[in-house]
Amino acid sequence: MADETGHLPRRPAQVLAAARWSLQGLGAAWYHESSFRLEVYLFVVLAPLAWWLGTDGVERMLLISPMVLVLVVELLNSAIEAVIERYGAQHHELAGRAKDMGSAAVFLAMLLVALSWAAILWPRLGAG
Repeated sequence: MADETGHLPRRPAQVLAAARWSLQGLGAAWYHESSFRLEVYLFVVLAPLAWWLGTDGVERMLLISPMVLVLVVELLNSAIEAVIERYGAQHHELAGRAKDMGSAAVFLAMLLVALSWAAILWPRLGAG
């Protein structure tokens, strides 16, 4: 929703309301989306491993950031799917295309995780 006040700074109450809505969105994703839960579980396991394997702050960020991106893209994909389901479960070519594109976006984000980890860790294994 557009701000009614234009570009004026938000008041603390507005910031807290926005934070509450964001947490509600995370809770809804956790409750309703098994893919999101799985990706959070993987993040909880892999983020500490990335922190341990990264030799400096840059490497740690290059290992962890793509995993956060997977969560962000999964949230957007789930939002797209929820809006499509809102209008009914009957098949529509454009709805199917939108769902497939959302799924492809998640896949590409996961591919980025794999490529980032390989680019950083492969040389350490003596393979690069």
